[in-house]
Amino acid sequence: MTAVHPSEQPADVSETIAAGRILPVVVLDDARAAAPLGAALAAGGLRSVEVTFRTDAAADAIRAMAEDPQLLVGAGTVLTPGQVDDAVAAGAKFIVCPGFSARVVAHCQQVGVPVFPGAATPTEIQMALDAGLDTVKFFPAEQLGGTTMIKALAAPFRSVRFIPTGGVNTGNLRDYLSLPPVLAVGGTWMVAPSLLAEGRWDDVTALTAAAVTAAREA
Repeated sequence: MTAVHPSEQPADVSETIAAGRILPVVVLDDARAAAPLGAALAAGGLRSVEVTFRTDAAADAIRAMAEDPQLLVGAGTVLTPGQVDDAVAAGAKFIVCPGFSARVVAHCQQVGVPVFPGAATPTEIQMALDAGLDTVKFFPAEQLGGTTMIKALAAPFRSVRFIPTGGVNTGNLRDYLSLPPVLAVGGTWMVAPSLLAEGRWDDVTALTAAAVTAAREA
């Protein structure tokens, strides 16, 4: 397989996500909503977005969003090397997995796309480190113990950065972002399915802007 060399290197991807401090996690059933959604997120102050491979529209949605130069678009819920190839071909600049798959991580590294695997235990974090990674998705964050668990895991793994996702909202956003090892948080409240289905792009922008303000104050 020919290696793919994304325009953004891993460090640039991490820096872009860290700058926004919030990574919207999007589930789109209709790819036609992708472009207006991307514009709404950018208008609210976010440049990064994760489009999950939970629907058949994912690749087309990534392709549509990737046309916007304001956006850094990644693929989430990636479970197989084949999905990595589909995502990269559509324009994804990073990959997010719900768990740790050695096959998926190795394939991402082979094709040259940054990957943030899910990690919920010390063993999975150690596996990520052994693979040469320093940033993991902590999922599902609230169910796993939230900020208390991140503090416990960060103590022995001092070089690891976390993207907690799952149960993060405006009520606990500041608690997560106040932790030094947290790179950013994954969130869905500004891209709730009802907002997307109804095309309420002004509401998406307003919620995004409020989240960005809260993140900056954390």
